[in-house]
Amino acid sequence: MARRVVLAMSGGVDSSVAAHLLKREGFEVIGLFMRTGAHVDQPERRAKTCCSASDAIDAQAVADRLDIPFFALDFESDFGRIMDDFADEYLAGRTPNPCVLCNVWLKFGKLWAYGKQVGADFVATGHHARILPDDEGNPRIGRAVDAGKDQSYVLFGLRRELLPHVLLPVGGYSKAEIRALARELALPVHDKQDSQEICFIPDDDYLRFVRQRRPGASEPGRIVDEEGREVGRHEGIEAFTIGQRRGLGIAFGEPRYVVGIEPSTQTVTVGRREALEKAGLEASRFNWQVETPGGPIRCLAQIRARHRAVPAVVEPREGGRAIVRFEEPQPAVTPGQIVTVYQGDLVLGGGWIERPIEPDVA
Repeated sequence: MARRVVLAMSGGVDSSVAAHLLKREGFEVIGLFMRTGAHVDQPERRAKTCCSASDAIDAQAVADRLDIPFFALDFESDFGRIMDDFADEYLAGRTPNPCVLCNVWLKFGKLWAYGKQVGADFVATGHHARILPDDEGNPRIGRAVDAGKDQSYVLFGLRRELLPHVLLPVGGYSKAEIRALARELALPVHDKQDSQEICFIPDDDYLRFVRQRRPGASEPGRIVDEEGREVGRHEGIEAFTIGQRRGLGIAFGEPRYVVGIEPSTQTVTVGRREALEKAGLEASRFNWQVETPGGPIRCLAQIRARHRAVPAVVEPREGGRAIVRFEEPQPAVTPGQIVTVYQGDLVLGGGWIERPIEPDVA
């Protein structure tokens, strides 16, 4: 009997080719689309998002072409939690990453729960990452063959016990090869753009979304320099993120960046670029994809999607926390974002950045 796999199909080229690759390997593939309630009306924006009504139509067309069963599941209420978290994090002076929550809660959470109900052996997605064995033969999330498209960074939250049931079929191919396969198969999405924006903010206006989601929650406050001198005023800390340079509304003789956000006093601190350099960070909700180490271990740490992983030391702490110290200071360590730590190409684990560690106290 063929092994059964539920595949998250977003209507994009990666998950569409993933369906073909899994079927070619002999799996019984069931395509699942997540209805999130996020709507996109503008045609030019629909091409850059996932999970819209038009994406569902694309996914259905691919499933029909490949002759696999396809179902759309209603996750609107669950997705509401992700949108609420997004707004609340900005109002708390943090910069959230909703796509990570979507992966952990929905794609590898709710979809896998549904998969088990229908007797599935595996859950799969179109992420550019791989499942690779470590030295003991245990499955780990690994970097994709196509380094420019690698998405292993956002998969740190997958539980260890889930990894034997995860399939990531496109991670062994370059993006160009995936596109070529889609054209060869005459898939209707072969030339569809990759999703580039948060699906529930298709116009890229984060501030408007937060203020509409939480009307009346904005509080005005001060903008100060590194010496604490007031240099301006703002209408709400949700308009700022660590490392931001543009949109400060203040003229200086040289570039200034947001170097601190203090939610308790609604204060935004601006400073020179050097003030962004941090020796490390403290992370919470840290998920290890290996047995939790007994002490500090060397690793490579990545703190942004486009950040090149750098040599560091990670040390587990009580309460699901960890301390990461960089070999060389790194800029714009941003609370609310994530840190993923690696051994070579294999994910060790990761967590949510709570606070940076200053160079003089590292």
